[in-house]
Amino acid sequence: MGRSFQLGTIFGIPFRVDYSWFVIFILVTTLLSLSYFPDRYPLWNEAAYWIVGIVTSLLFFASVVAHELAHSLVSRATGIPVKSITLFIFGGVAQIGREAEQPGNELKMAAAGPLCSVVLCGLFVGIWWLSRDFSDHLSALAWWLAVINGILAAFNMIPGFPMDGGRVFRSILWLTTGSYTRATRIATRAGLGISYLFMLGGVFLMFFLVGGLFNGLWLILIGWFLNSAARRSYQQVQLRDALKGFTAKDVMTRDYPTIPRRLTIRELAQGQLLLTKSSWFLVTDGEGVEGLLTLRRIREVPREKWDLTTVGEAMIPVSELKVAKPSDDAASVLERMSEENSNLVAVVAEGIILGVISLDDLLQFAARVQSLRP
Repeated sequence: MGRSFQLGTIFGIPFRVDYSWFVIFILVTTLLSLSYFPDRYPLWNEAAYWIVGIVTSLLFFASVVAHELAHSLVSRATGIPVKSITLFIFGGVAQIGREAEQPGNELKMAAAGPLCSVVLCGLFVGIWWLSRDFSDHLSALAWWLAVINGILAAFNMIPGFPMDGGRVFRSILWLTTGSYTRATRIATRAGLGISYLFMLGGVFLMFFLVGGLFNGLWLILIGWFLNSAARRSYQQVQLRDALKGFTAKDVMTRDYPTIPRRLTIRELAQGQLLLTKSSWFLVTDGEGVEGLLTLRRIREVPREKWDLTTVGEAMIPVSELKVAKPSDDAASVLERMSEENSNLVAVVAEGIILGVISLDDLLQFAARVQSLRP
């Protein structure tokens, strides 16, 4: 994630911030401090507007993190790993390792976030009610957060896949039809339709309402984001569907280049590396396979050390390779590669490497299968 950085972990889940988040954080803080609070509380001083605005904005994004954390904890409870939670310009996203395998699990995962927002809405309503008589600042902050969390819950329950409401909709369709693929196809179409409505609504605000330029543009951006996310999610489902019935043995590459472990990186770069399209090599010691060398590992070696570094020193040892059995389902191999952020998996039987599966080859295999289907 080159566009984000990790702040820490929450319940063992990495918490990241995309650089685009700073844009929306500054925007929300500015609108609160220069418009919302001054309009409603004209007797506050200038410093109060900014202090309450910044605190409110931070608590708002903490609410977004709590929303995504609810998804993540339920996901982890159902056995699905969570890679990270990331804040970005459109809010937050929890990146899970794989899709739910049961409709009931997806229903619980999808509903957890909006339910958390509803609870937060109630919590802030309580704080507002208790603080009305002794602190304008606290009650103003709490009321805005109560309203925004209520809006967040309602907005996320719009049945536009892959939003929370769209996933709830898909899980219900999945339960009733028994078909994950059919449910996803219907939910995706609904999501695309809603994304177009957002964009049309944005155009209407921009051209037909005075002062609607910003809100209209924001709706268009949200619609575009939902449209892209819906298409991408459906493509992932199609990919998973295309790999059904195939095993690791079916999709692995058997024709792999081998190199001796004593070869230097310079010799490899000036020789065999130029003569093959492969992005990886099996490293041998003359009798058996010692490990695997990828282009990424080669690039990690400084060029001034290419003459001194052997491929045996730069390789990934067999003991550290991600492996699959020949009989493993190809779709599960893809999910495992996604979970482990791995681009290569060795197919091993009785300690012998039979072949290698690269992410690019796996995606190309699935694309060929899809092109042959009616």
